[in-house]
Amino acid sequence: MTAADRSRLFAASLSVLALAAGMAGGAARAQTLPSGEPVRRIAPQDQLPPAVILAPEQSPDEAAPGQTEPGQTAPGEDAPDEASPDDEETPPTVTLAEEPAEPAIPEVWAPVPTDAEGRSAYGLYLAGKLALMQGQGGAGADFLARAQALTPEQPRVKAQAFTSALLSGDLDQAARIAPAPGEAPAVMVEGGRLVRIVQTFAHGDARAADAALAREPIAAPHARAGLMVSPWIAAAAGDWDRALQAPPTAADPLTLAFARLNQAQLLEHRRRYDEAEAALKGLSDTAVIGALFHRPYGEFLERRGRRDEALAVYRKAIEGGTVDLALVRALTRARDGGRAPAMPTFRQGAAEALANAAAQASAERGHEFAAVYLRLSLNLDDTPASQLALGQTLDRAGLSAASRTAYSLVGTQDPVLYATARAQLAAGLQEEGRPEDALAELRRAAEAAPDDARVALMLAGQLMPAEKNAEALEILNGPLLNREGQTAQVHFLRGAAYEALERVPEAEAELWAAVQAAPEDADMLNYLGYLWVDRDLRVQQGAEMIQRALALEPENGNIQDSLGWAQYRQGDYSAAVDSLEQAIDKEPANAEINDHLGDAYWRVGRRREAEWMWKRVLVLEPDDARRAEVERKIEQGLDDGAATGGVSQ
Repeated sequence: MTAADRSRLFAASLSVLALAAGMAGGAARAQTLPSGEPVRRIAPQDQLPPAVILAPEQSPDEAAPGQTEPGQTAPGEDAPDEASPDDEETPPTVTLAEEPAEPAIPEVWAPVPTDAEGRSAYGLYLAGKLALMQGQGGAGADFLARAQALTPEQPRVKAQAFTSALLSGDLDQAARIAPAPGEAPAVMVEGGRLVRIVQTFAHGDARAADAALAREPIAAPHARAGLMVSPWIAAAAGDWDRALQAPPTAADPLTLAFARLNQAQLLEHRRRYDEAEAALKGLSDTAVIGALFHRPYGEFLERRGRRDEALAVYRKAIEGGTVDLALVRALTRARDGGRAPAMPTFRQGAAEALANAAAQASAERGHEFAAVYLRLSLNLDDTPASQLALGQTLDRAGLSAASRTAYSLVGTQDPVLYATARAQLAAGLQEEGRPEDALAELRRAAEAAPDDARVALMLAGQLMPAEKNAEALEILNGPLLNREGQTAQVHFLRGAAYEALERVPEAEAELWAAVQAAPEDADMLNYLGYLWVDRDLRVQQGAEMIQRALALEPENGNIQDSLGWAQYRQGDYSAAVDSLEQAIDKEPANAEINDHLGDAYWRVGRRREAEWMWKRVLVLEPDDARRAEVERKIEQGLDDGAATGGVSQ
């Protein structure tokens, strides 16, 4: 590709990088491990068993996580040792009870069950499955629920209708058709009980919900969510003995800490302020995980009229590296003399408890569990933070259509969270090959949060693939981004924009600044090296820079291509052939690499192969400039001079 094409490639990839690195971290609830590591970085997806309740047609071993509580060791097992490289090759094994026997769905019913509109049960079932495959979760759940109503003797249909209703957000429907014991594995039965009880509470009958939990607490694998929400339901029912009972000590440390947070907040409701303060201060002072509890402790102090102490807590937390949007806002409010936040209501407390359970489940790769807990939380207290968290969770679960819907529902009442949702929506659209839609979402994000430098950087990065380089440069040179201490990414994008506008000396200066700020960034090294080589500016120095980039990312086909092109420009055509053949192995459908290899073949006398490579370029959808140049080469071949310019000659 031309140098401008390469600008577009890396600018597009950078916009997604900026989203993952800058937007997801602190804009909403901090979904992090106690160490502060983002949940996306726990382990590759193929190294951990999925916590799935989505596919009832799978065996229980495939469909659910283990029945031990999160963070606990199963009876009779030793605590796991620190993972070794060998351990990473084999995912953990999960053993569950066998799925209850169930009748197969018959291919022919006699008589055929039909609804009032004449639609058959099997037709509704197939329509539901098709809708789910097409990402239409709500429609799919509705079709499956209708099929289930016609075939109540079919547990598999019921199970699929239940999970579809859950993840599409139809909680009342899910509560109605939740499988009973013996009809499905515990993962679904207990999930159904949790939904039914929380929905009972949501509809105003706290006593019935509390009585159900008193009779039988929610069991694994949803025991954590049950433990979190139970005290709030008990308090709403007036059952203060159960609401304030000590949390079980057998839980993992983080779950136990959140359970103590619930207890402290309920003690405050009972005006047992000394006990509440002691519990909150103890949580805030806890090593590692204490960062999660600085804000609740500070808010308690604000409500007690101790603003200066609250400010000290917030400042100490931020100085210690705990920075998220809610904490920064708390500091600003206390500093400016704003009204202290109210105690959470019982519904709000239950919603926050479920959201905390969701964050823990998501950190353990149980994204489907997390999505269910967040749906329940939103039904109790619809907040932008939880709506954004739902979008992020569905995104991690691979449910892109559902995640887009969740992001789109984040309202404008909180501009920062709205902008974050739009930015993440844009990243998904970009990955799906919808750059114009992604750009539109980023414009909405920038309009909502005009002072957010992260959004500005992403918008600039997205403008460049649309060849709106002048507009991108205006943003990059504006006061949000062009300031002291600006990042390597800002220098990099600005350099790419200058190059696309043929302002090469300025491009060199910015790209050099980017490389100095990020000397181990292979993309930046490759970009500047390729610019020097392709424009015949500093060919030897550019080749050396590309070698450094390739050493950092030896499997990167674009960098391998840059090396081959540098060798070509230096006249070492045999070495260029070797490098470019390796690049083709890594990126066989890249039009530019095929074009470069054709040129190299021509120079070493392999002209029939050169013509074949050029003809292949034409089927790889090259841009108009490359197509015209390749067609000329097929007809006339190469001249005796060295190749110059952005398109190989």
